[in-house]
Amino acid sequence: MARPPFTSNPASPATAMPTPPSAGAAPGAPGAPGARPGMPPMRGPRDPADRRTLVVGRGISVQGTVQDAERLIVEGTVESNMIHATELSISIGGVFKGEVEVEDAEVAGTIDGTLTARGSLIVRATGRVLGTARCRRLQVEDGGQITGRIEMITEPAKPEAPRSAAPSPSAEPSAAD
Repeated sequence: MARPPFTSNPASPATAMPTPPSAGAAPGAPGAPGARPGMPPMRGPRDPADRRTLVVGRGISVQGTVQDAERLIVEGTVESNMIHATELSISIGGVFKGEVEVEDAEVAGTIDGTLTARGSLIVRATGRVLGTARCRRLQVEDGGQITGRIEMITEPAKPEAPRSAAPSPSAEPSAAD
């Protein structure tokens, strides 16, 4: 007794052919390519909320290498030799072990290892930094703990565009000597 899995009803909305999107529709708008029914419109590539984010949830442990994450949010445990990201956020109860280099970091949990924040490091009241922390700006809330070594980054940030290759006259020894 075989029967077809679904009966087709040409008048049914489920089987009706979708109308093609209008040529002027914005990406993510209803009827536009990439539109997702029941989901908010897709964000443009320049929207800061569109960053590549890795969330390690509470009760989850991750070991190894993380690549191409712009934001790392640690609610569980992360062990890594080296991570490069733009933002690091360690939530209450979160633990990061290893080495990480970021623009800005906020620690409400525990980091054990080496943290380099080229911008700012914020240690919340529940935060603990164990090991070495390098940062340009440091903020520690009452109750926040730092055990180990703090190094303030004092040299100016590296310029985005390379400077001219011409050496300065004072840098070269005189040929007449």
